[in-house]
This record gives sequence, C-alpha cells and structure tokens, in this order.
Amino acid sequence: MSPDPPRPGSARSADDVNEQIRALWLRTGGYLTAQERTEYELLVVEWAAAVSSARPARPEGIAAAAR
Repeated sequence: MSPDPPRPGSARSADDVNEQIRALWLRTGGYLTAQERTEYELLVVEWAAAVSSARPARPEGIAAAAR
C-alpha cells in the first residue's frame, strides 16, 4: 500500500491520525519496513500539522516571553 501525502484542505484530526499511527505500529509488531517507515513519516508530518492547526494562536506578548 502506497501512502498518499496529505492534501491541503482535507486535514484529518490529530486524534484520527494518531489512531492510524498506533494501528500501523500494532500491525507491524513494532518493526517497520522501508515502505512502512515512509508511511509512518508521512503520518507524523500530518499529525504535527493537525496539532498545530488545532492549537489556538498565542498573543504576541506571550510568544515573545516564551523565547
């Protein structure tokens, strides 16, 4: 199975992507082939995008203080 990269505008929730990541690890028994590793990496990128888009923006003063 060849994973398709996430398309802009068709984002899934971070929970949905996380569930797919967990299913991949369970299905493979914790050992990934090169193809499964590619699938995993795409899922992690999609998960990170979903998490950052779901996170509310911080006010500028808070962001500057966190640096």
